[in-house]
Amino acid sequence: MRTVIVTGAGQGLGRAHAHAFAAAGHRLVLNDLSADALEAVAKELPGDVVTAPGDIADWDFAASLVDLAVTTFGRLDALVNNAGLNRDRMFTNVTEAEWDDAVRVNLKGHAAPMRHAAAYWKAQAKAGTPVAARVVNTTSGAGLLGSVGQSNYSAAKAGVAALTLVAAAELQRYDICVNAIAPSARTAMTEVAFADAMRAPESGFDAMAPENVSPLVVWLASEEAGDVTGRVFEVAGGQVSLADGWRHGPSADAGRRWEPAELGPVVRALIAGAPAPEAVYGG
Repeated sequence: MRTVIVTGAGQGLGRAHAHAFAAAGHRLVLNDLSADALEAVAKELPGDVVTAPGDIADWDFAASLVDLAVTTFGRLDALVNNAGLNRDRMFTNVTEAEWDDAVRVNLKGHAAPMRHAAAYWKAQAKAGTPVAARVVNTTSGAGLLGSVGQSNYSAAKAGVAALTLVAAAELQRYDICVNAIAPSARTAMTEVAFADAMRAPESGFDAMAPENVSPLVVWLASEEAGDVTGRVFEVAGGQVSLADGWRHGPSADAGRRWEPAELGPVVRALIAGAPAPEAVYGG
């Protein structure tokens, strides 16, 4: 039995994750802005569950969430960062508030709880206590490839992917594994923006049900997943795939400083020798 924090647990993917962890017998600390939504989810679950409504992007509140898990259940084993929002707008129309909201909730809302959980686990490891700690972050296809009309959301989710890689590299020595998922599922954010693609079928397998994503999240949060870190997985329906991020591509070296006038054919040759980039969503 492990103790798991799930943020954004009041609906959609977070609710599905909470159900999956509870079914696996784990103790849960559930967070969402809405106290009513959290209580409704908690009543659906068996086992040990506590709720903590609040702003996960608030640094001090995020620290209190980690403290709540430890004081209530004696330890924290996994953190699932799922809270997020979108403020869709074409880039030339996005407002400062829409930009700040998306970056604050989606990126800082991941960084804040992970920072405090990691500090707790590091202290445990240095004291000689085995931790087998796991973090599962939530990025997006928009963060991996970009999405037209979602510049703020895409930038924040790309930041989540980069944060995952850095945290994994820094924390592996303490047996803290950090991975991310990029899910495709029906949620409050997607069922309006992508209504046709997200609509549930009248019969058969519901590929966009959020419950399809949760098994991978539960596994990545398990002790068994201790050899997997710094990875990003795309999850949709019954498909799980490994996202292959930025890599060093073709290069040219003059052995001296380039002149601007000579770089045109060099750059075009580099592009011609590289695979074509994946298309931006909606492009």
